[in-house]
Amino acid sequence: MTTAVIADLGRRAQSMLDALAALSDEDGRITRLYLSPAHRRAADLVARWMGAAGMAVSEDALGTVRGHLPPAVPGPLANRRYLVGSHIDTVVDAGRYDGTLGVVAAILAVEEIRARGLKLPFGLDVLAFGDEEGVRFPTTLASSSAVAGVFKQADLDGARDSAGVSLREALVGFGGDPDRVAAAAYAPESVLGYLEVHIEQGPVLEIEGRPLGVVTSIAGQSRYMVTVTGEAGHAGTVPMTMRRDALAASAEMMLAVEAVARAGRADQMVATVGRLSLDPGAVNVIPARVSFTVDLRAETDPPRAAAADAIKQRFREIAEARNVAFLMDRYHDTPTTPASPRIQAAFARAVEDLGLPVRRLTSGAGHDGHAMHALCDIGMLFVRCRAGISHNPNEFADATDMGLAVEALIRALTALADGQGEV
Repeated sequence: MTTAVIADLGRRAQSMLDALAALSDEDGRITRLYLSPAHRRAADLVARWMGAAGMAVSEDALGTVRGHLPPAVPGPLANRRYLVGSHIDTVVDAGRYDGTLGVVAAILAVEEIRARGLKLPFGLDVLAFGDEEGVRFPTTLASSSAVAGVFKQADLDGARDSAGVSLREALVGFGGDPDRVAAAAYAPESVLGYLEVHIEQGPVLEIEGRPLGVVTSIAGQSRYMVTVTGEAGHAGTVPMTMRRDALAASAEMMLAVEAVARAGRADQMVATVGRLSLDPGAVNVIPARVSFTVDLRAETDPPRAAAADAIKQRFREIAEARNVAFLMDRYHDTPTTPASPRIQAAFARAVEDLGLPVRRLTSGAGHDGHAMHALCDIGMLFVRCRAGISHNPNEFADATDMGLAVEALIRALTALADGQGEV
């Protein structure tokens, strides 16, 4: 494959990403929330691109745009398909690559497959999901969950945005039919797997000088609300040795969280304290109560569970030494989503065919693949992004790297076709 072809794919990808970036709910920055007017315009644009690429286009009840390319040859896989895609919703004040690159790469891959006369023995469905970010509604992955057949029906009326609009009402306004959510699910026996191209959202590939990486898993996540209770007192009259300072204890606990995470492998474990509140919050009063969150993620579930136990033990020791009480309440837990060895191998073969070294790494961020794993095998290809910046207007991926990603996606699908007897 010539560098000119790679460069052309990258330029085409950038042009499409720029077109999507112009569709925003806010002037001067990219904000495209699920089921918003900008999401509607983006879905319509993606549908036009899918049609121009030769796909049959539809949209399901949760707003996922689908493009279907039928198999080119008869055979045992003619009634089955691979799903390829990502999401087109964004965070507030977003970049232009997160999610959208995966949709654009999939459309370009279909264009190239047809233009090159490649004969795949299975169908391809390109999917443009709409609720990966979970910004507007407290749902997250609603559209991919519906495709996977695990959507929570209670969310239709129970999930509401900040204006009080229910998910059901927003779907109707978007043009969807909430009563047909069940019809959005694929039959598991019809699906061979799900592939996604995505920017890394981290600095590893850039630091190592690698344009592409093969994802081994989507990290499991545990989130805790920690409440530390001490005793309020006058800042000027209570001796330091007699204090039950909830904030001082919490500070020591936060450092313990960091220490436990650092004790694990650097590429397998991360922990973050992202939110903090305290009472009574007066400049001259010893804090009596502190609440903070802990976000714990790991490449596999056992080390994450072990780290949580270690953190709780450190908290006990600190609480006893400082004469305070604490409660560590887990309010969210998502198991690790492993990438299929078969799809990993196809991506690895594609990367090697491009003359690049294969770097395998876990994804610390969540993706639609987590929901899709309930339906089928999943696999992801990471693309280098500048400084690992994401969810930020400074998010950037090089056009050449994107061109390589599109070509790798095409070759991975071809590799999967070559190994059809192993499916």
